[in-house]
Amino acid sequence: MSIPQQGGGPIEHRDQLIDYIASGEKPRDAWRIGTEHEKFGYCKDRKLPLPYEGDCSIKAMLTGLQERFGWQPIFEQDNIIGLERNGANISLEPGGQLELSGAPLETIHQTCDEVNQHLAEVKTVADSIGAGFIGLGAAPIWSQDQMPMMPKGRYRLMTDYMGRVGTLGTQMMYRTCTVQVNLDFGSEADMVQKLRVALSLQPVANALFANSPFLDGKPNGMKSWRAHIWQNLDDARTGMLPFVFKDGFGYEAWVDYVLDVPMYFVYRDGKYIDALGQSFRDFLDGRLPALPGEIPTLSDWADHLTTVFPEARVKKFIEMRGADGGPWRRLCALPAFWVGLIYDQQALDAAWDLVKGWDDATREGLRHAAGKDALAGVVGNLRIHDLAREVLAIAEQGLKRRARAGAGGLVPDETHFLNALRESVDTGKVPADELLERYHGDWQGDLSHIYAEYSY
Repeated sequence: MSIPQQGGGPIEHRDQLIDYIASGEKPRDAWRIGTEHEKFGYCKDRKLPLPYEGDCSIKAMLTGLQERFGWQPIFEQDNIIGLERNGANISLEPGGQLELSGAPLETIHQTCDEVNQHLAEVKTVADSIGAGFIGLGAAPIWSQDQMPMMPKGRYRLMTDYMGRVGTLGTQMMYRTCTVQVNLDFGSEADMVQKLRVALSLQPVANALFANSPFLDGKPNGMKSWRAHIWQNLDDARTGMLPFVFKDGFGYEAWVDYVLDVPMYFVYRDGKYIDALGQSFRDFLDGRLPALPGEIPTLSDWADHLTTVFPEARVKKFIEMRGADGGPWRRLCALPAFWVGLIYDQQALDAAWDLVKGWDDATREGLRHAAGKDALAGVVGNLRIHDLAREVLAIAEQGLKRRARAGAGGLVPDETHFLNALRESVDTGKVPADELLERYHGDWQGDLSHIYAEYSY
């Protein structure tokens, strides 16, 4: 979840909302890669999630990272709730999931170095306090009641609201983790093509990264329970967004969509003001019940943009949101997958040619099939395994043409970051399949083995 925005003048006309999105446009040589990933922390002695306070806790983790590795603290009231350093930040999900929002970097070599450095720092501090961290799409054993709540006003409001919409919103908040990548666009037309490809192919990414087959200590019937959660959450702010594929879609249509998403809050003077279910359109007119007579600032708009949760999201960049959290190799594979597909125009065109004939029902069908069956999913005459093979080939060629060398020029491009995904396509098995094999095999139904064998 995002750290609240600061600054920005008053919004005096609607065009400012469109201009805010459009201001993200960058020339190709300024396109960057921002990788985000979340992970579950737990106390090794009890195998329970980290509370906020105590010797083995989230607060101890954040303080340790600050003191040992030069991160600067971010506070809400008197509570440390995040860290920042050199364009990156560490933040907390509602249940204490630790998230790295990486700096905007030029190559996947750099973003993978960043991931590795972060995990090494986290492990150093975690070892000193008796904690461990594990990369999964959903908490495998812990019940909802065992998950702590982090001391952030945003989460108190969201927890109440999520209990009233959909069926699985609080599970999403407290018991899931993702890896995502944030990528740039060069123009409105470029944003439109990239967003359409991103939404269409999120099910393929979700299938390849499916890593949440357990809940409450047993198999849940899904390869990605996290995907299932997002299909049963809040229809007003989630989904595959059919309007994106209609003629004339662009910045203005995106702004209209976000304006119609019910609000969560307004952030003022370090506090979250309850605006649950209220309208940003009313806010623009000075008629918001939570702040009568006030009009929003651009930072309020930036905050509101973070409260829409479709499979791909536009802010000043595009967020690819479909993948489950996972092991370190896949934290590097996710940006490689999407950079290969959409930062090379030939690859982007090939990806669009692959999906442009799909209708809304096909895209939605793939979304559900990927969550349930991963690569084994089938919708009509489309097999997700075949799609994954074709999409991965497009991404690989895109990375080859990008030709961004690493290791001082010894590695000619970024294609080796796709190796984990190639293995999945070759074998037909994704992380969830491996976990289920272990559970039914040598673990003999004892899921507690997952901590020792799959933690970072």
